[in-house]
Amino acid sequence: MFSEILKAEARARDPRSQRARHATREMRSHHPDLTKLAGWKAMRKEAELPEGRWAEERAWALRMGLTGADTIEDKSIPTFARGELPHYAGINTFLKAPYTEDVLEVANYDATVLGIPFDGGTTYRPGTRFGPQGVRKISALYTPYNYEMGVDLREQMTLCDAGDVFTIPANIEKSFDQISRGVSHVFSSGSLPIMIGGDHSIGFPCVRGIAECTSKKIGIAHFDRHADIQEKDLDERMHTTPWFHSTNLPNVPAKNLVQIGIGGWQVPREAVKVARERNTNIITMGDMEKMGLDKTIEMALEMAWDGVDMVYMSFDIDSIDCGFVPGTGWPEPGGFLPREALALASGVAAEGICGLELVEVSPPYDTSDITALMGTRVIVDVLGSMVAHGKLGAHKRHIDKPVTLPHGEFEGKRWSNPAPHKVGE
Repeated sequence: MFSEILKAEARARDPRSQRARHATREMRSHHPDLTKLAGWKAMRKEAELPEGRWAEERAWALRMGLTGADTIEDKSIPTFARGELPHYAGINTFLKAPYTEDVLEVANYDATVLGIPFDGGTTYRPGTRFGPQGVRKISALYTPYNYEMGVDLREQMTLCDAGDVFTIPANIEKSFDQISRGVSHVFSSGSLPIMIGGDHSIGFPCVRGIAECTSKKIGIAHFDRHADIQEKDLDERMHTTPWFHSTNLPNVPAKNLVQIGIGGWQVPREAVKVARERNTNIITMGDMEKMGLDKTIEMALEMAWDGVDMVYMSFDIDSIDCGFVPGTGWPEPGGFLPREALALASGVAAEGICGLELVEVSPPYDTSDITALMGTRVIVDVLGSMVAHGKLGAHKRHIDKPVTLPHGEFEGKRWSNPAPHKVGE
C-alpha cells in the first residue's frame, strides 16, 4: 500500500501529468462567445437609451424641493424629496410617476394608472380595497429601467397616476358604474388605462368602460386559477362573474376569451358549464407545462386576436402559486412560478393591449409586501414589453366613440390661503 502511495505522488509531480491537468482545466473553464449572451447585449443596449428625462426630473426636483444643504456634495439632491429618489421617502404614486390631480390631464400621458379600491365582490377573504395602496407603496422600490429588456420607461414613454376611483363599499352596481365611468374617461383620452384592484369583480366594469368607447371588437387574455364566468354568485355579480357579463357586451365575443392557468379545486362547475356553452378557451397549468411558454403565448395570442381589433389583459395575482403570493383573497397552490407568469404576460403584451387590470392583491394577508411587489412587476413588465415591441399606443386608432364627461367648476387652490403669509411685520 505504501509503495502505491509513493507511485501516485511521483505521477503527480510528473510535468507531463501537470500539463494534462492544466489543459483539462482550461478546456473546462473556457467561456462561450460572450456576444451571444443576452447579458452582453443588454449591457451595450443601455448606451443607446436616452437620458434627457432623468436630467429633467432632477432639475424639476431642485425647483420643487429646494436645493440641498451646502454640505451635500451631490448637487442634484434637493432639500425635500421629490421624484424617484430616495426610494424610502416621498408621497407614493405608482412608480413615483406624476399625480394627475386634475384628471383632464391624463390626455398628456401614454398610460394612466388608476386605483380601484373595491372588494365588495369578494366571496372569501376581503382586503383588496387596499390593493392600490399596497402596490403603489412597494412600487417605489423600482427604477423605470429594466436591464434585460433594455427599456427605460421614463425615457421611452410617459406615465401618470390619476389616483383612485371613488367606489361605494356597500353597493356593487353603483361601484361598477363609477369604475366604468373612470375607465372610459381615461381610454377616451387616448391614454392606456392600467387598473389596480380591487377584487376581480372589477373586470366587468373595466371592460365595459373600454367597450363603450369603440365600435371595434375586443378579445380578453385572462390569467387566473379560476374561470370567473358564472352569471351570479351569492345572488350578486361577484368576483367570480366578470367574464359572463363582459362577454354579453356586443363587441366582446366569448370566443376571444382566453383563460390561462385555470385549474385546481376552486373552479365552480357553474362556471365550467358557461365556458362550454359560450365556447371560450381555457389553457390549464398542465397545458402550459406540456407546451412550454412560447407555444402557450402563441396559442393564447391566436385565440384572443382571432377576428378582433384589440385585446384586454386581466391578470389575477392568484394565478401565481400561493407560496409566492400569500396576500390574496383566494390562495391556490399549483399556480405559475413568478418567472413563468412574467414571461407569459410580457409575451401576450408584446402584440399590444388596450388596457390592463391587476387584481386580487390583498395587503392585509401579505408578507413583507411580496404579493404587492409581484403585482408591480407584472405591470412594469407589461409596459416594458409594449415599449420594446413598439405597441404602446396602438389602441388609439380604435377609439371611434370617445366619451366626454362633465366636471365641476372651481377656481383657486383647495385648503389654501389666498396669498402667502406676510412675515416679519
